[in-house]
Amino acid sequence: MNASPEIRLAMLGMIEGNGHPYSWSAIVNGYDPEKMASCPYPVIAQYLGKQPLESVRIRGARVTHIWTDQPDDAPKVAAASKIETVVVRPEDVIGKVDAVIIATDDGNDHVRRAAPFVEAGLPVFVDKPMAINLPDLKQFLRWQKSGAKILSTSGMRYIPEMQQVRRKSEELGELRWITSFTCKSWERYGIHALEAIYPQIGPGFLTAQTNHQEGSDIVHLTHRTGLQATIAAIHDAYGSFGAVHVYGTKGQLAITLKDTYTAFREQLVAFIEMLRSDQPPLPFAQTVELMAVIIAGIRSREQKGRVVLIEEILGELGT
Repeated sequence: MNASPEIRLAMLGMIEGNGHPYSWSAIVNGYDPEKMASCPYPVIAQYLGKQPLESVRIRGARVTHIWTDQPDDAPKVAAASKIETVVVRPEDVIGKVDAVIIATDDGNDHVRRAAPFVEAGLPVFVDKPMAINLPDLKQFLRWQKSGAKILSTSGMRYIPEMQQVRRKSEELGELRWITSFTCKSWERYGIHALEAIYPQIGPGFLTAQTNHQEGSDIVHLTHRTGLQATIAAIHDAYGSFGAVHVYGTKGQLAITLKDTYTAFREQLVAFIEMLRSDQPPLPFAQTVELMAVIIAGIRSREQKGRVVLIEEILGELGT
C-alpha cells in the first residue's frame, strides 16, 4: 500500500454483456452524465442518475487506470467515469496502483487474468463468479493460502432489500424454503441468485441437483439447517431478475431486489476497507463454498441430474 491516503485502483477487462468497468469506476470516481449517456448499458446511467450527482463517489479511493479487452472501449469508459490513464497492457499498471479489479464475469478465465497481479503481490478483487472449474478454484485457494489478498463477491451479497429477512425473522419463523431467480446462465449469473440468500442462511450447503432444459437451469439445494433452496437461472427472463421468496414456519416474504447501486457501492467499499484494514469482509472459505455449489450444479447438469454432494467438490479441492 502506498503512503498516499487515496487508494489507487486499476479497472481491468471488459467482455460482452458486462458493463462493470463503467459502473464500478463511476461509483468510485464520480462520472460525467453526458458521456455516461453513451454507455452501451443504459441501465447503468439509469441507476446512477437516481442518485444526487455529488454523492456518487467513494472518498479515499480512485480508479486511476483502465484497460479493456477491446482497445476502443477503454477511452470511452475513461471519459464517462473520470479515469485518468488508459494502458496498453493490463500488466502496465503494476507499480502504479495499490490494487486491481478484474472486472470480467467469466469464471473460466479469472486465473489467467489475475495471475500477473497476484504474483506481483497486489491485492485483487475478482468479479463474480471467481472460478467455475476445479483447477482454477484450486489455484485461487493455493494463492490465498500462500498469503495473496483476494476478494470475490456478487454485489447481491450487499443488496439492501434482503435485510428484511432478518428484520422480520419473528414473523417468518424458522426458514424452510427460499427461491431466488436470475436471468442469463447458471455459470455466469447463478452466483447472483445464490449469494443474495447466502448471508441470510450462512455456510452449510449439502447437495445440489440440476433440472436442465434448453435455456434454463433450476438447481435444488439442501442445507445443514434443513432449509431447501431453489435457484433458477432462465436465460431470457430479464424482467424477473432479482425475485426472491422466503418461506418460514410462521410466514412468507416476497422480495424484489432493485437497489443495485447500493449493492455495488457496498461491495466496492468492502474491498476498499479490506485494503485499509488488511481484514477481509468475509472468510475466504465462504467464497470457496459458493464456487463449490456453482460447480456442483454444473456437474449435476452434465450427469443428467445426479444429486451432487458439496463435500464431494470440496474433497476434490483438498479442503
